Amino acid sequence: MNCPVCSGRAIGKVGVGQFYCWDCCVEFTSAMDKVVVYDLAEDGSLVAWQDQAIDGAVNEAAME
Repeated sequence: MNCPVCSGRAIGKVGVGQFYCWDCCVEFTSAMDKVVVYDLAEDGSLVAWQDQAIDGAVNEAAME
């Protein structure tokens, strides 16, 4: 599995369907044809990416 943001292979499994990229420090969930990318806030909470252009590019990259 590759990271949908940086295409790195340093991926760790956080939970069921949840992964963390050690290269670009983002967490993402992966379901059938949808990938949601999260940034980690300073307090440890997850903040979903809201930019539609980025979300579209990430979902297209994940489907390849």
